Amino acid sequence: MSASDRISEVQDEAVAAIEAADDPEALERLRIQYLGRKAELPQLLRTIPQLEPAERAAIGAAGNAARGQIERALELKEADLAAGEIAADDAIDVSLPGAPSLPVGHVHLITQTRRDIEDVFLGLGFQVAEGPEVELVEYTFDALNTDVTHPSRARTDTFYIDDDTVLRVHTSPVQVRAMIAQPPPIYVIAPGRVYRPDNDATHTPQFHQVEGLAVDEGVTLADLKGTLLAFARAIFGPDRDVLLRPHFFPFTEPSVEVDVSCFNCDAGYMRDGSRCPLCKGSGWLEVLGAGMVDPNVFDYVREYGYDPDKVTGFAFGMGVERIAMLRHGVPDLRLYFDGDLRFLRQFGAR
Repeated sequence: MSASDRISEVQDEAVAAIEAADDPEALERLRIQYLGRKAELPQLLRTIPQLEPAERAAIGAAGNAARGQIERALELKEADLAAGEIAADDAIDVSLPGAPSLPVGHVHLITQTRRDIEDVFLGLGFQVAEGPEVELVEYTFDALNTDVTHPSRARTDTFYIDDDTVLRVHTSPVQVRAMIAQPPPIYVIAPGRVYRPDNDATHTPQFHQVEGLAVDEGVTLADLKGTLLAFARAIFGPDRDVLLRPHFFPFTEPSVEVDVSCFNCDAGYMRDGSRCPLCKGSGWLEVLGAGMVDPNVFDYVREYGYDPDKVTGFAFGMGVERIAMLRHGVPDLRLYFDGDLRFLRQFGAR
């Protein structure tokens, strides 16, 4: 029998044996039997240099083709046996990749918005300050010129831990702590969680605020408006304007509500002439409260360098959820916390 005939015979024999194998161990034995170092086919290929020159090419080509056929037969059978094992075994193989693999998570919309706000004010020269969420009544109300009869001090409006301690209702106590920690000038923002006993489409018991404080010599209401205008244009778009409306807060005088021009319409109306559903036709969106720091607040920290006759300042506060609601058209604040991935995944491409 010629070498080429024997190679063909070995190939057919190997392929038939591989197709008949019924477990991985048998398949491995066949791999060694037909392709191992001492197997007949490799031995035949090693004799090629000893053949006549006219035979070498033909025998070499036949041998390599046979080896390729045997290797492909082994691969196919190995895949078939693996698939059969998975189908027959009810246990979960945790080493296998997910099908489909789980998507990678992303930063929550509230965290995204808070970071965007922080970036704006860091760019304006403010620093980030933090404080405790379980806060003293003294810093929450007394230091901020809040009268003992003010409604916010009632137990129906604030979560009390005891008579002297509350879950903070705003991050304003951080402003007091920041002034105690350093003399003026001071430019800080205070982001963080706050708590109030409210729960509806526009209020949640736990939400997030970013408050700001700037104290220096000669700070005016114009500085406040310029700062908030820069903030509004960075968050809502370069064509925005701000409107200051008179209001009252215990810790600022004068106090203002701040509106930003609506980015969804033209002066309150859509292109088809209908009233804007976002600003309700007013052309303005309420975004935050602000004002000039009341001298009584400075008087509380006078010993730390805040003489109300020498320094002035402004303060502001905003709800992060409300900013995100306006930017993205979120209809209900509770969607932020319901854990519905259909809602949350809309804001993952950042």
